[in-house]
Amino acid sequence: QVRLVESGGGSVQAGGSLRLSCAGSGYTNRPSYMGWFRQVPGKEREGVAAIKRDGSTTYADSVKGRFTVSQENGANTLSLQMNSLKFEDTAMYYCAVRIGVFWDPAPLNTAVYNYWGQGTQVTVSS
Repeated sequence: QVRLVESGGGSVQAGGSLRLSCAGSGYTNRPSYMGWFRQVPGKEREGVAAIKRDGSTTYADSVKGRFTVSQENGANTLSLQMNSLKFEDTAMYYCAVRIGVFWDPAPLNTAVYNYWGQGTQVTVSS
C-alpha cells in the first residue's frame, strides 16, 4: 500500500525559509513523477514543483528561483526547499506521486498523480 507522509510545515515570517519532506513507502519501482502541490481554502489545488524519473524538474512561475525540489534515498524521500517565502505561499502543501509508467506534458497537473499525502500546513506572516 502506497503511503506518503509530509513533514516540515510550520509558521515563518516573510523572507524566511522552510524545508518540506515527504516520506514515501509501499512502492518498489521509482515513481514516474513526484510533485508538490498546495491549496488554500476556496481555491483549487495548484502544482508547485515536480520531478520526473529522469531527474528533470518543473516549477510554477510563482516559485521559480525560490523553491527547489529534490529526491533522496532512491526516490523514497521528496523534499521541497522553500526560500524567500511570501505571504501568498501560505497554504496546505501536499506531496503526490505517480506510480506506473506514464507520461504527461504537464507535470504540475493534478491528474498526473494517483497517490497523495495528507498535507502539511505552511503559514507565512507578513
